[in-house]
Amino acid sequence: MTSPNSSHWSRRSRPCEESAGAPAALYADRAYDSEKHRNELRDKGIDQQIAERGTGHGSGLGTIRWVIERTIAWYHGMRRLRIRWERRDDIHEAFLGLATCIICYRHIKILC
Repeated sequence: MTSPNSSHWSRRSRPCEESAGAPAALYADRAYDSEKHRNELRDKGIDQQIAERGTGHGSGLGTIRWVIERTIAWYHGMRRLRIRWERRDDIHEAFLGLATCIICYRHIKILC
C-alpha cells in the first residue's frame, strides 16, 4: 500500500496544478526521460531539463544541486546515520537531532 504522497508526479499533476499552479521549470534525471513526459510538460508550458538516456554524464544537469539534496548528503556524512541500525525511533531521532546540531555548528563556526 502506498500513500498519496509517494505516487509519481505525472499521476498527480492535475490536482496539484489546480491548487498550486504549474512550476515554471522541471529538472529531472534519466528515469523520467520519455516522450510521454516530455510531451506532457511541453503541453503545459513547463520548461524541461531532463537528462537523456544513453548520453554520458556531464550533461550539465547535475550542476544544480538543491538544498535538500545537499542537506541529505551532509546527514549521510555522519556514519551512524548512513545505515539505520537502531530499532527504536526515539534513538534514531536523537541521532538525527545531534547530526543537525553538528551541521549547524559547523556553519556557524564558518560564519563567525
